[in-house]
Amino acid sequence: MTPDTLRPARRPTFYFVGVTTGASSIMRVFPEWARYLRLGDCVIEGIDCRSHDSPEAYRSVVSFLKADPLSVGALVTTHKIDLLEAARDLFDEQDPYASLMGEVSCISKRAGRLCGHATDPITVSLALEAFLPNGYWRETGAEALVLNAGGPSIAIASYLMKPEHGDNRPARIVVTNRSSARLDEMRRIHARLAAGVPCDYHHCPRLEDYDQLVAGLKPGSLVVNATGLGKNAPGSPLTTAATFPERGIAWDFNYRGNLVFLDQARAQQERRGLRIEDGWVYFIHGWTHVIAEVFDVAIASTGPQFDELSRIAAACR
Repeated sequence: MTPDTLRPARRPTFYFVGVTTGASSIMRVFPEWARYLRLGDCVIEGIDCRSHDSPEAYRSVVSFLKADPLSVGALVTTHKIDLLEAARDLFDEQDPYASLMGEVSCISKRAGRLCGHATDPITVSLALEAFLPNGYWRETGAEALVLNAGGPSIAIASYLMKPEHGDNRPARIVVTNRSSARLDEMRRIHARLAAGVPCDYHHCPRLEDYDQLVAGLKPGSLVVNATGLGKNAPGSPLTTAATFPERGIAWDFNYRGNLVFLDQARAQQERRGLRIEDGWVYFIHGWTHVIAEVFDVAIASTGPQFDELSRIAAACR
């Protein structure tokens, strides 16, 4: 569906608001998860919006979800910031993360009230902790480079600089974006956190600008592709001339698409001693957390239940 073809649901329906929703594994995974979690007679539908769609399109989606009795909620990707900016007044509640970060990645209903949630601060941290060794930053003195300044980037940078991590934080966090407005917003958010970790913000209109920043990282540093390139659009934020940090970690938030960023990292993996991670674990945590919120069920983030949900998803991948 698209914002101009929305129709009332005939049975309880959970929505995926994205760009190319039909290509996502969740369309095969959700029915199996729903059976395992005993969510009842419910289905999933995709709503495809254009990247940076019109405010009217986003308002149409939120208004529909609010008014339609059998539309139970939604996961929002790509459009998290634009959707909230366009339809903030339509939400009856926003959780603290949504208010702080200016985005909505989960839409749920409680007692007739439409609620907006920003789940990335939780799900990004769970995905990162799944592959990052304990005490990694303290032991390596490494840095983190986050390519893009969207919602997940705000979440990961904010998580990495949390004061409660003590001395186990990156020596420096570098954030990039092709437009300066999002960088200014990230600065404001980080200033409110008062975290004390050095953070550099770079306006990078050219791919070569990203390459230079990667080349300047310390050994062991983390490079995160949070741009959507490789999934929502072809390509990579880096050129073929980019050199990853020695013994570094390349993490792509994407798990599907042409994944050029990961191909670039694999080409250097042996020579540079790289660790490479795609977005599959992030996908699992992101979806299970939103499903728990929308359907008001408890879903563990570790342990036998989570392992079984992961197994089910992998079988459908």
